[in-house]
Amino acid sequence: MLVKNWMSRTVFTIDLNESIHDAMNLLKKHEIRMLPVTKKDKLVGVITDRDIKRASASDATTLSVHELNYILSTVKIKEIMPKRLITVPFDYTVEETAGVLLKNRISGVPVVDHDDKVVGTITQTDLFRVLISLTGVSNKGVQFALQLKNRPGSIKEIADIIREYDGRIASILSSYERVPEGCHNVYIRTYGVDRSRFPELIEVLKTKTTLLYMIDHDEDRREIWS
Repeated sequence: MLVKNWMSRTVFTIDLNESIHDAMNLLKKHEIRMLPVTKKDKLVGVITDRDIKRASASDATTLSVHELNYILSTVKIKEIMPKRLITVPFDYTVEETAGVLLKNRISGVPVVDHDDKVVGTITQTDLFRVLISLTGVSNKGVQFALQLKNRPGSIKEIADIIREYDGRIASILSSYERVPEGCHNVYIRTYGVDRSRFPELIEVLKTKTTLLYMIDHDEDRREIWS
């Protein structure tokens, strides 16, 4: 899944010579938390609501509201914005982008084309939307978490069992993190399982693999086994 398909294409920018007060107004008006900073239409940095809060926090307790507003209107963006510019190209995957945000401990980045022109922004909120889409959780259903042996066909075997009970597979995710060697955890979301045979399905799955948990979003029921 590429960034270009999930990024926000409407980009609001601010010139580095504008004031903190100008940036605050833009963030509030457009209900955003990050602004790409430009110099003669060229991207030179990024400023966030956190940067602004950090810059004004030291004076907030000693100055009056009018004094603080005056300072915010005179201090320029270039004086407080982080020196390091972090971007991602539009053809990055969302996984790669999540890695960039995590590594740099930031909440979002500008997205650029091959000429380094800003074409969008992508934030943690956008990545949350990707996660919801990938898992299908917004449509509820039932999620099974299983620990399988890492061998060819292991996931298909479980998926075929679920289909025998009228289950339609919505998503399958897997992870090799924090599992015994030679295994992987698999998370299968399904819809339409025959409710009259639901207990039977669970027992069959338990005989075939290690069933970690089952979350039934349709009936708001959870069973945790491991």
